Amino acid sequence: MSPSNLKTDPNKIRIDKWLWAARFFKTRSLASDAVECGKVLLNETRVKPAKSVALGDMLSIRVGPYQFVVELLQLSDKRGGAPQAQKMYSETAASRMRREVIAIELKASASMLTGRPTKKDRRDLDKIKSGVW
Repeated sequence: MSPSNLKTDPNKIRIDKWLWAARFFKTRSLASDAVECGKVLLNETRVKPAKSVALGDMLSIRVGPYQFVVELLQLSDKRGGAPQAQKMYSETAASRMRREVIAIELKASASMLTGRPTKKDRRDLDKIKSGVW
């Protein structure tokens, strides 16, 4: 077989290339390391960086304290701008809400470290603890 016959399927792309192109990670090696460490799951299954992804696949991506659950809408191995990258996937509503709650908790805990909480800080913490937030 000649190298020209070994073209890849245009409907599939390596998971580490897609994560880099979708701007979840700054470099492909960081994306590859995240996949190796189990921080990225494909359809709730741990995979290797060379695993191919296809349209409609669900990815669970953990970046720092945040967890993204996204569905693949476009495939690309070219890294473009942020608006173009955001068109490549659709995040679930539950994932978005979970990330917002974590952001609020992190902000509240950061304000706790700066000294005595204000009355507003205490009310916000009470809302978070009671689950009303």
